[in-house]
Amino acid sequence: MAVPKGWMKFLTSLLVVVLGLGVAAFWWVKQPLDTRQATLDLSIEPGTSPKAIAQAVLDAGAQTSPMLLYAWFRVSGQARQMRAGSYEITPGTSPQRLLNMLVRGEESLRTVTIVEGWNWRQVRQALAKAENLQPDSRALPDDALMAQLGRPGVAPEGRFYPDTYAYAKGASDLAVLQRAMKSMDQHVRQAWAARQAGVAVQSAEEALILASIVEKETGKGADRTLISGVFNNRLRIGMRLQTDPTVIYGLGEAFDGNLRRVHLLADTPWNTYTRAGLPPTPIAMPGKAALLAAVQPAKTPALYFVAKGDGSSHFSATLDEHNRAVNRYQRGQ
Repeated sequence: MAVPKGWMKFLTSLLVVVLGLGVAAFWWVKQPLDTRQATLDLSIEPGTSPKAIAQAVLDAGAQTSPMLLYAWFRVSGQARQMRAGSYEITPGTSPQRLLNMLVRGEESLRTVTIVEGWNWRQVRQALAKAENLQPDSRALPDDALMAQLGRPGVAPEGRFYPDTYAYAKGASDLAVLQRAMKSMDQHVRQAWAARQAGVAVQSAEEALILASIVEKETGKGADRTLISGVFNNRLRIGMRLQTDPTVIYGLGEAFDGNLRRVHLLADTPWNTYTRAGLPPTPIAMPGKAALLAAVQPAKTPALYFVAKGDGSSHFSATLDEHNRAVNRYQRGQ
């Protein structure tokens, strides 16, 4: 049966329109959204519907039709795969690129770094300066902060693993600290499980404290296990550690950069010249190498070491030898 000419013309016209709409849609999804040449912040909360996401793009400042954007989300078949998060819509971002970004969860991330050997005060300062990080911990005293992290009664020093941590814009600094604390817990467990037989420290906690001292005393990485060997030897025979970094830590912000004899004589819980054994807490954030060195010390007869001025140390088994090394490297004799 022949199709009437009128119907044929109608169907042809309809096909042309549909094809034209398809071509236009294909063109549109690849064109940059109008962001007025500014980078736009787009925050998507969990449970946000695709239609609300399209509206959120408009609310963020993009000059586009939320209806068209929502239609694109639906037609793509990926509308329900878009993820919550914090995103940036940069100039040149097309609807197609936007959808891919939301589906893959390509959030706009910032980073903050905790450096090996930093103390807790320095970690706090780094968090306060971190870009777009919510300062939820800033007003909390240390005890309240640690309670928030699930460690009431535990001092924060030494509890956060040195590393670079990525976070979404607007994330809480408490979330970063939680990750850093869990990472330190894991590294301490791994180091303790790998300890040598006969190591002087008696627990994972003591290993963490000793590792923090090793971290602060080490100028060159090659000396790290030897320094640990000296401290393990001293702990084993009941000799005081007599390490300057613990004294400096006990002085806190009162330390002006010049360690004096009077400081060595002033008793604090961290003064290892006046008190035997390990201090009550770590004195810094130790890295992986220091943690392993604390429980895998070099086998050495040395009980003393002194800085040589180039970052390395000279190790001595006797006090006489040590005094000669001090005269040579510290007093220029």
